[in-house]
Amino acid sequence: MSAELIAVLAVIVVAMVFDYTNGFHDAANAIATSVSTRALTPRVALLMAAAGNFIGAHFGGNVANTVSGIISVPESTSGLGAVFAAVLAAVVWNLITWYFGLPSSSSHALIGGLVGAALVAGYTVHWDQIVEKVVIPMVTSPLLGFVAGFLFMLAIMWIFRTGRPSKLNRGFRHAQTVSAAAMSIGHGLQDAAKTIGVIVLALYVGGYQDSTDHIPQWAYWTSATVLALGTYAGGWRIIRTLGRKIIDLGPPEGFAAETVASTLLFTFGIGLGAPISTTHTITSAIMGVGATKKLSAVRWGVAGNIVGAWILTFPGAAAIAALLYFATRPLFS
Repeated sequence: MSAELIAVLAVIVVAMVFDYTNGFHDAANAIATSVSTRALTPRVALLMAAAGNFIGAHFGGNVANTVSGIISVPESTSGLGAVFAAVLAAVVWNLITWYFGLPSSSSHALIGGLVGAALVAGYTVHWDQIVEKVVIPMVTSPLLGFVAGFLFMLAIMWIFRTGRPSKLNRGFRHAQTVSAAAMSIGHGLQDAAKTIGVIVLALYVGGYQDSTDHIPQWAYWTSATVLALGTYAGGWRIIRTLGRKIIDLGPPEGFAAETVASTLLFTFGIGLGAPISTTHTITSAIMGVGATKKLSAVRWGVAGNIVGAWILTFPGAAAIAALLYFATRPLFS
């Protein structure tokens, strides 16, 4: 077995570890609102999320191509070492934020890792692509999530203003089954696709593909399966943060937040190929929905901690990747 093949397999293995941690780290994105409103039981919600992630992965080709094209790495074992350090840094960041129950972005941890490793290795970072496909969507998607969540919830409140609360809650609990499924598929479309992008990049740098444009079918199936397994394992610390600590959600609020967030995931992922954060979209949508009650209904202290984790994710993961590149470089020489 050649050194290049071993290095490629090492990157794919650590990418699968990232995929799994992404699943249990970001399971909350798909199911926290449904669980907290009791629209779905926890295990049923996790099973739905896992199935949705598996389905959604097969629609994430545009996002995968964006991730694999963020940096240019020469075909070499040392180039594979940089990719390995980048993905490992994203795993470390996921575990740190999971431990503290902070719903940070696995997507931006991965992208930050790729940038950090590439910079210290002396490889090219395509900043124009990062600005267009990462930074601008990173800023606009939470803003859109908040505003759309606020407006959509106002519309629901006006349309059903004469309905009985108990009857409305029952109806929206059923509707949440659909919105939670859409959220799960959108999560798979976004997050499984990012791992697929890493696999394609590893195959190209290892000399097993001529470009990063082609995505082998097994990459879809592998990434989708591992993400689904990680999702089913659950991420209860973060589920509690999203489902209970930001606002007290009812079925109408949960439906509104999930509908807005899933719409943004599909629009940015399929339409623009932009790897936006499922964490950013659902959290901002929850905040927007909660703000319709009154601004004090949103626990802004918790929200501030979450935003702080957002801001730190990109540079934090980049710094970890830089350190890991130097630590693991002898293994890829």
